[in-house]
Amino acid sequence: MPFYQPEPPYSHGQAARTGILLINLGTPEAPTAKALRPYLKEFLSDRRVVEIPRLIWWLILNGIILNTRPKKSAAKYASIWRPEGSPLKHFTARQADLLAAEMARRSAQPMVVHYAMRYGQPSVDAQIQAMKAQGVDRILLLPLYPQYAASSTGSALDAAWLSLLHQRNPPEIRALKHFHADAGYINALKQNVQTFWAEHGQPDVLVMSFHGIPRRSLDLGDPYHCECHRTGRLLAEALNLKPEQYRVSFQSRFGRAEWLKPYTTATLEELGHQKTRRVDVICPGFIADCLETLEEIALEGKADFLKAGGGEYHYIAALNDRPVWINALADLALSQMGGWTQPTYDADMERMALELQRQRAQTMGAKNLLK
Repeated sequence: MPFYQPEPPYSHGQAARTGILLINLGTPEAPTAKALRPYLKEFLSDRRVVEIPRLIWWLILNGIILNTRPKKSAAKYASIWRPEGSPLKHFTARQADLLAAEMARRSAQPMVVHYAMRYGQPSVDAQIQAMKAQGVDRILLLPLYPQYAASSTGSALDAAWLSLLHQRNPPEIRALKHFHADAGYINALKQNVQTFWAEHGQPDVLVMSFHGIPRRSLDLGDPYHCECHRTGRLLAEALNLKPEQYRVSFQSRFGRAEWLKPYTTATLEELGHQKTRRVDVICPGFIADCLETLEEIALEGKADFLKAGGGEYHYIAALNDRPVWINALADLALSQMGGWTQPTYDADMERMALELQRQRAQTMGAKNLLK
């Protein structure tokens, strides 16, 4: 098997393009145990996600988890599945389409925008190959994780680097590491919350729930914990909240090891025991609604809070395809593309330059000419 992947056909006189690749976590193709098994296997086989010694983890994963978890997870996915399919995939695709339109409005230079999933389809490798086939020779990788963690952003970038490793002629690459304190992102969160409160009123406590990671990752130097707290503080300041009016917590614990605390479940139970009149929950680390927001927080979180004696409970949806977020996303992309985009673009001049290039190549005997 060749080490290098086949390169797309090249023609002299072909215009080079700049591209943006949004990368999200991933989703199974259907809310069934059959579809969940390969998805979970790919996800939980990632060394970035699970750092247990390989042999021990292989036995646990293949002997226990993949024989029990797919059926349970499928039921949860079924509870949030939509006619258009996975909410995560739907909103990520919408973000890519809307970002492409916004970039076309802001930049006269043609640009290609695709999205990929770290686990599942469309894969990072397939989308990079597709962009190259469209003449893209410069790609901005934009993982949709505001707060950097080795198990999320780090893994997404791993997939891109692995794709490049097997390319004879890789494109020029830039990557956005994080945007947890970006003014546009914080403003989008603020407006999202304020819009919800304008319709439903304000709660006694706003819980900001972030996806958890093992405590060991923090001890080994992962900046995720600090970046989550900074996002929480900046959002609280933007909303003019007092310290007692908000909490930062961590959800989605897996396994028996200690994860980042306080846990969201324990936080909601505590607020319920205190007979808190109303709690709203937002998940700032999730740019698109998914299983962790729509099932774990909107459904399970509500049940935990009410069972503990709490009053009213609301989940505030993710940024999804809101215009304020698409504008912020475009700002983020442009901030990373200095020198890649031009303030003006003349299509006629480009065509003339490409024709001259084609003619020079023809004079030198080249056969692969753009017709």
